[in-house]
Amino acid sequence: MLRRCCLGLLAAWVLGLAGCNNSPYPVGAERENTLFYSFDERSPRYLDPTASYSNPESAYTMQVYEPPYGYHYLKRPYQLIPKAAAEVARPHYLDKDGRPLPDDAPGETIAESVYDIPIRPGMRYQPHPAFAVDAQGRHRYHSEHPLSRAELGDKRSPFDFEHLGTREVVAEDFVYALKRHATTRIEAPVFAVFAEYVIGLKDYAGLIKREDARLLAGLPEDLRDKPFLDFRRWPLAGATAPGKHLLRIRLKGKYPQWNYWMALPFTAPLPWEADAFYAQPGMNENGLSLNQWPVGSGPYMMKQFVRDRLHVLVRNPNFRGETYPCEGMPGDREAGLLDDCGKPMPFIDTLYVTIEKEKVARKEKFKQGYFDVPEIERPEWGVDFRTDAEDSDEVAALFRERGFQFPLMTDISNWYLGFNMLDPVVGQGATPEEDERHRKLRQAIAIVVDYEEGYGRIFKHKGGVAAHSPLPPGLFGSREGVGNFHNPVTHKIVDGQVVRRSVDEAKQLLAEAGYPGGRDALTGKPLVLNYDFQRAVTPEFRSENDWMVKQFAKLGIQLEIRATDFNQYQDKTLKGKHQIYWAGWLADYPDTENFMFLLYGPNAKSRNNGENISNYANPEFDALYRQLQLLDDGPEKQAAIDRMVAIVQRDAPWCFGYFPWGGLAFQPWVHNGKPSILIRDMAKYYRVDAATRAARQAEWNAPVRWPMAVVALGLLAAAWGARRSFRARETATARRAATRPTLPT
Repeated sequence: MLRRCCLGLLAAWVLGLAGCNNSPYPVGAERENTLFYSFDERSPRYLDPTASYSNPESAYTMQVYEPPYGYHYLKRPYQLIPKAAAEVARPHYLDKDGRPLPDDAPGETIAESVYDIPIRPGMRYQPHPAFAVDAQGRHRYHSEHPLSRAELGDKRSPFDFEHLGTREVVAEDFVYALKRHATTRIEAPVFAVFAEYVIGLKDYAGLIKREDARLLAGLPEDLRDKPFLDFRRWPLAGATAPGKHLLRIRLKGKYPQWNYWMALPFTAPLPWEADAFYAQPGMNENGLSLNQWPVGSGPYMMKQFVRDRLHVLVRNPNFRGETYPCEGMPGDREAGLLDDCGKPMPFIDTLYVTIEKEKVARKEKFKQGYFDVPEIERPEWGVDFRTDAEDSDEVAALFRERGFQFPLMTDISNWYLGFNMLDPVVGQGATPEEDERHRKLRQAIAIVVDYEEGYGRIFKHKGGVAAHSPLPPGLFGSREGVGNFHNPVTHKIVDGQVVRRSVDEAKQLLAEAGYPGGRDALTGKPLVLNYDFQRAVTPEFRSENDWMVKQFAKLGIQLEIRATDFNQYQDKTLKGKHQIYWAGWLADYPDTENFMFLLYGPNAKSRNNGENISNYANPEFDALYRQLQLLDDGPEKQAAIDRMVAIVQRDAPWCFGYFPWGGLAFQPWVHNGKPSILIRDMAKYYRVDAATRAARQAEWNAPVRWPMAVVALGLLAAAWGARRSFRARETATARRAATRPTLPT
C-alpha cells in the first residue's frame, strides 16, 4: 500500500512537471491560426458604424464592415482603392440649372456634385439570424415572425439561434446606411458634416425626428428596445440606388474630400434586417445590438463578446475575397512585405482579444510571446519598446535575440490639450472684455505647458515634436518644421531659433486675465481648474498627470485631475461637463480639412454630437473652413489655411501639444506588419507562423525545474521516512506478540 502511495506521488510530480505552463490561453491555442493581442480598460462602446468614431472601436469596425473605398496597404502617400465599390468614382458637376460643367470648373460655379459608384456584385453578408428565412422566404426571427420574449429566452449571441442566413449586398444597403445618420436614437458624430453636403439630409433629419416621435408616442421614455425605425419608408434625394449595384450620391456644391469619407465605416453598407432584428423587445436586455454584434460583409465577424474581458472575431466565410498587394514602396520587397503577393486574404482565421489593464503586464506578455502584437490599433508601441532598448543594453540584447520587430513611421496624427469653450472660466466670455480675459488665461496656460520638455525629453516612450498648429507635417498646407514657423502666442525667435516664451510672460498674461499669482483679483481665492483625463490613472499615466499639474503650478494654478475611463469621458464631453481635456486625433483621411474640422463650429461635440470637443466657434474660421472645402491644393488653399492657423493660434482653444512618433511592435512570426494611421483593416493583411510561435513560447517560457525536483525529493524522503516508521511499528508489534505469555485455558 505504502509503495503504491510513493509511486502515485512520483507520478503526480512527473505529470506536474510535464504540464507546467504559464500560458494565459487554452492548451494548444498557440498552434492555431490565431492573432493574439489585447485591449485596454473597457470594451468598445459603439460598434454600430453610424455611431462609432473612436480609435479603439475602429480596431473592430474596420475588420467587420467594408466601405466602398479603402487605402492601398503599402503605398505612401496614401492612395484610394476600391473595396466594396468596383472602382473609385470621379464626380461629375452640375450648375444651378442642372447643366453639366467641366471637371476643372471653379468651385463657386458648381451647384451639385454627382457620384455614381458601381458596387461589386456577388458580395454577401456574414451569417446572421437576421437573414434567416423559412421555406416561403419569410424572416424567421423578425418582420413576418417577430420574436416573443419566451422565444428569445436567454440567448446572448446571434449564434445562439438555430438558423442563420445571408444575402447579397446591394446598393440600397449603402443608401440605408447614409439615411441612418439622420437618426435621433443614437449618436451620429458625422451627421453635421454629412448634412452640409448630402442633398436633403438636413431636412430628412427633421422628418425622421417627427416620424420617430409618432412611433414612440405613449411608450415609456426609458424603453430600451424601441420599435423598428425603418428608413426605407422615406426617400432621401441625396442618396439613391438607380440600379441594384449602382449607388448615386448627390452633394451640394463641390466637396473634394467626399471620396475620403467613402473609406470609413460611416458609409459601409448596413442591412435593414439587422436594424429590424435588434429592435425587438428584450434584445438590448440580452446584450444583443449592433454595438456588440455588428453585421457586415468584411473579412471578419464578431463570434464572442464578453464585456470588459474578451472579444473574438473569426473569418467571415462569406467574405468576397481579396488578394495581397503586389506593389509597394522602395524597401518593401527587402522587408518581406511583398512575399505574399497575389495570395488570398485574410490569412488569419481568428482574432483573439483579451483585456489587459496594466501596461507593464501587456509588455511582459509580449516579451514572453503571448501577445503577437500588444494592441492592434495603437501607433506608439514600437516607440515605447525602442525607448526601453535605448535605456538598457541588456534589454536591447534580449530584443535582438528574440527578433522583435519595431517598424517606425511618421504619420498624420496629433495630441493636444483642449479647453471647453462652453465653460464659464476657460471658455468664451459673455462680453468682449470677458472674452479677452479668458483668451489671455488660455494663452498663459499654452505658454507654460512645455511640450518640448515633457514629450521631447521626459516621456520619450510616447513622445514627439512640439506642435505650433493643428496640422501635422506631411499634409498639404502644414508649415510645421518649415523654416522658423512657430506659434507667436507661445514661442518667439531668439538668435534665429524658435524658443518657448518665458513663464514671466505667461504670468503677465495671467494677471491681465484677472488672476495675478494664480488668484482671483476680486475674491483672492486660488484659481482651481479641472483636468478631464480620458483614461483611468494607472501607474503608467500617473507620472504624466503629475507633470501636467506641475506645468499649471508654474502660474500658481491648482489643477484637479478628474480621470475616468474612456466611455465615461465620452459621456462627459457630450454633455459639455468637461473643462480642460486631453485628446488626440489619428487622421481619417490625408487632407487638411480632417484636422480643421476638429475646430469647426457646427461640428461641436456638446451641441451637435461632432468631433469639435472644444465646442469652439469663430465666424471667420468657420467661413474659411467652408471655403477650404471647395479648394484643390494650391496657393488659394494655402492662403486660407494660413489664416485659419493664425486665428486658432490667437484664440488658443487648444494648447497644440505635439505630433507623436509612431511605430508598431510585432513578434518575429508575424508577417506583413507595416505601420499606418489611416489603414484600420490591417488584420486581414497579417500572417502568422503558428509553428514558430509555439516553439518560441516553449523556449522563452521553459519551466524552472529545480524547485519541483527539490519538492519531489522532499516527498520521497517523507515517504521513505513514513515507510521506515511503519516498518518499525510493524516489527515492534510482531516482537511484542511473540514474547507475550500464554494464558492458561
